[in-house]
Amino acid sequence: MQYFNIIKGTFAVLTMAGTLATYAQTPDGNVASITETASGPSAKVTHAENRRLQKAVVRSLSHTKGVSSGNILVVARSGVVTLAGSVPDAAQIALAVNAARRVDGVKEVKETLAVRP
Repeated sequence: MQYFNIIKGTFAVLTMAGTLATYAQTPDGNVASITETASGPSAKVTHAENRRLQKAVVRSLSHTKGVSSGNILVVARSGVVTLAGSVPDAAQIALAVNAARRVDGVKEVKETLAVRP
């Protein structure tokens, strides 16, 4: 029984030490997880934000008069949006780029759109 209590006590101490080691005080006095401060947002959060931005740009393109968005592929990565695919005429390229730029969260728009009637 005494052996069991020693193991239980050791486990409790190690658990507490591990918990304390994963938190740090930020310069403004708040406590934050070291994993949050060192690595930034998790991959899951980044993926969700990229997906939200992609959907918002697709929605903007579909609501922009004069843009045939059916053949436009939208890829979003950390605020950079890439428009790929094709449009029926060259004037639609500028309309599509402007529609993407208007979306909140877009930092830069790259386009590789081709004109295909």
